[in-house]
This record gives sequence, C-alpha cells and structure tokens, in this order.
Amino acid sequence: MLRSRPPRERADAARNREKVLAAAARLFREQGVEHVSMDAVAAEAGVGKGTVFRRFGDRSGLAVALLDERERELQERVISGPPPLGPGAPAAERLVAFADAYLDYLAGHLDLVRMSETAGPGARYRIGAYRFWHRHLAILLGRARPGCDADALAHALLAPLGAESVTALRADLGDERVRRAIRDVALAVATASEEG
Repeated sequence: MLRSRPPRERADAARNREKVLAAAARLFREQGVEHVSMDAVAAEAGVGKGTVFRRFGDRSGLAVALLDERERELQERVISGPPPLGPGAPAAERLVAFADAYLDYLAGHLDLVRMSETAGPGARYRIGAYRFWHRHLAILLGRARPGCDADALAHALLAPLGAESVTALRADLGDERVRRAIRDVALAVATASEEG
C-alpha cells in the first residue's frame, strides 16, 4: 500500500532536486510558505527557474515533495510499527492512535499540508497519501464494524483531519480540545451500533 518510489534519477538531477528541496524547506521555515516564490527557491538553490518549474510545477508541488518523506515515515509506522498505531491492537484503538499520529504530523507541517491540499479543487483527494490514509481507515472500520459502509465512513473520519479544518478548529478551540474531539469521533464511529 505504500506509494512506489520514484524512478531512478540521473545524478545531476538528483543533486538539483535535493538542493531545491533543501532551499524550499529553509525558505518556507524562515519566511512562511505563503511568502516564498518559486523564483526565490530557484535563486536560493542556485538552479534555473526552469529546473524548479519543470520538476515541481508550483509551490504545491514543492509542498508535496517536502511532505513525501514524513508521510512515508507515518505509513511505515502504520504498517509495521508497534501497536496501537501498528498491527496488533484492536481496530478501534488503532483508529484513535491514527488520529493522534496524524494530528502530530499535521502540527509539524500544517502550512505545507494546507498548500498541498488546496492547490486546486479536490487536490486533497488526489494526493497518494490521502488514498493510503483512506484505505487504512476503511480496513480498520470494516474490522471494527463488519457490514458498515467503511469506505464512506473513512472519508467522514478524514474530513475533520483536513488541514483547512484543523487550522480553523485549532484557532477556535485550541489544540487539546481539537485532539480530544477527533479522538472521540474516531472512537464513536468505530464502536457505533448499527441499531436505531
């Protein structure tokens, strides 16, 4: 279920990619994602603008590339890490552990995730990581509640974990209240009765 690794790159292309990503990470951290242009990233990396645009397209493409390694780390923990996030715990506990781990991931990269999710209409749902998270939650929900519409419920659980939603909720409620509420929702969905 992990996204496949990109094809092997030429050595010079790989070096340029790393220079661009390092420059973008540094500028985004120092100036904020919304204040950094692609031209500034190219200048900071010491490469031509065309190199940056061809490789990443726009700032949201840079955001996706910067997030890739962090997402892979979380995916690995989901697949083979210790319980309750990894295998070996009951499905409901894994759902709550996922919500916590995903909120931690968002807390560290919220601006980049927001950029990647809002690049265009439906951008969030086209990101490979979203498809991974959705499939993982659908499997857990199917185990926790056999016969439920796990596919739809997985989307419903991921909705409040969208970067725009979390940003608004954190501003209104604060981090801890948001975390408790999302844990409660995950647990309620995982343990809800099909009756009434």
